[in-house]
Amino acid sequence: MPDLSLLLPMLALLIVIGGIAGVIAGLLGVGGGIVLVPAFFFMFSHLGYGGPQLMQVCLGTSLATIMVTALKSVRAHDAKGAVEWAVLKGWGPAIAIGAVAGFFMAAQLRSVTLQALFGILALLAGAYMAFGRADWRLGQALPQGPGKWAMGGGLGFLSVLMGIGGGTFGVPMMTLYGMPIHRAVGTASGFGLVIALPSALGFAVMPVDGAPPYTLGAINLPAFAVIVAMTLLTTKLGVRLAHAMNPKPLKRAFALFLIVVALNMLRKAAGW
Repeated sequence: MPDLSLLLPMLALLIVIGGIAGVIAGLLGVGGGIVLVPAFFFMFSHLGYGGPQLMQVCLGTSLATIMVTALKSVRAHDAKGAVEWAVLKGWGPAIAIGAVAGFFMAAQLRSVTLQALFGILALLAGAYMAFGRADWRLGQALPQGPGKWAMGGGLGFLSVLMGIGGGTFGVPMMTLYGMPIHRAVGTASGFGLVIALPSALGFAVMPVDGAPPYTLGAINLPAFAVIVAMTLLTTKLGVRLAHAMNPKPLKRAFALFLIVVALNMLRKAAGW
C-alpha cells in the first residue's frame, strides 16, 4: 500500500493540474493534453516515480482523460452546429489508423526518446501559435485521396506520441485549408475522440515497469479520475473568461509558456 505521504501530495498536485488544464482548454481552445503530459511528468518525477516507461504513463493517462472530455466537447460543439461531420467521418479512419500506429510506436520507444519527441513537436506547436497568421492558406479545401490518408494518419500518429487530442494539429490544419476557426475547433474535438479511444485502450493493457501506484497498464487511475473531474468543472470557467476578455494576448503568452516547457523537456531528454 503506497504511503499516504506520497498519495496526498499527488492528489493535491492533480487538482491544481486539472484545474489549470481545464481553464486553458476553455479559454484558448487548446486541448488539455499539451498541458497534462509535461505536468504529469513533472509530478511523477518529483514524487520519485522516474521509471524507464514514465512517459508512456504520462501519454496513456492524458489520452484516457481526452477520451472522456472529447466526448463532452464534441457534443457541446455539435449542439451549436460547429462540427463538420462530413470531415470527421471522412478523415476519421485515417486518423484512427495513425493513432493505432502511434500507440505501437510509443510502446516501443524509451521514455527519453518520447521526451525528445514531445519537446520538438511542442516547440513547433508553440512557434505556430505565437507567429502563425489567420490568413495563411495551403489550399481552398481539405485534401482528398492519398493526401487525406497521409495527413490524417500523420495527425493521429503524432498526436499519440505527444499524448494529445486533435486540437493542437487539427485546428491549424483545417484553418490552413480555409475552415472557419469555430468549426475547426468543433471538428477537432471529434478528432480527439477518434485519437484517444484506440490508443487509450492500448495503453490500458500495456505492461509497465516501475509505474506509480494504482496504475492500470500505462494509465494512472487517480490521475485519470481527478483530472477528468477538474477539467469538466473548470473548462466552463475558461469559456466564460474567453467571452469576457481578449484571448489573443493570452494565447501569445501561452505560446511562450509552451515553448519554455518544450525546451525544458528537451533539456531533460539531453540529460542536462
